[in-house]
Amino acid sequence: MLYRIVTVIGALVFVVILYGLIWGFSRWFLKHHGIYDQVSDRATVLATWTFAGVSVGLAMVVMGAFVLGPWAFYRTLRGHGVDVSDAAAVGWGLLIVVLSLGITAAGFFAFLMAVGAY
Repeated sequence: MLYRIVTVIGALVFVVILYGLIWGFSRWFLKHHGIYDQVSDRATVLATWTFAGVSVGLAMVVMGAFVLGPWAFYRTLRGHGVDVSDAAAVGWGLLIVVLSLGITAAGFFAFLMAVGAY
C-alpha cells in the first residue's frame, strides 16, 4: 500500500515537473525570438494552453498529445505577436512537447524503477 501512495505522490510531482518544463521551454522560446516584455506572464499563458492541449491529448489518445499540444502552442502564440511563420510555430510547439514529455517520462520511469514498481 505504501508503494501505491508513494507512486501517486510521485506522479503528481511529475505532472508539476511537466508543466515546469513546458513553461521553461516556452519562456526560452519567447526570449529567443526577442520577446522580453512581460515574458513570464506570456510564458505562463503559453505553457498553460500547451499543457492543456497535451493533457487532453494524453487522456484521449496518447498520440493526441503530439497533435493538440503543438496546436495549442501555435494558437496561443498567434495572440502574442511573435514574428514566426505558422510552420515554425507548430514545429517549435512540437519540439517543446516532445522534449518536455521525453524528459518527464524518463524521470518518471527512473522513479518507478527506484521504488520497485517497474
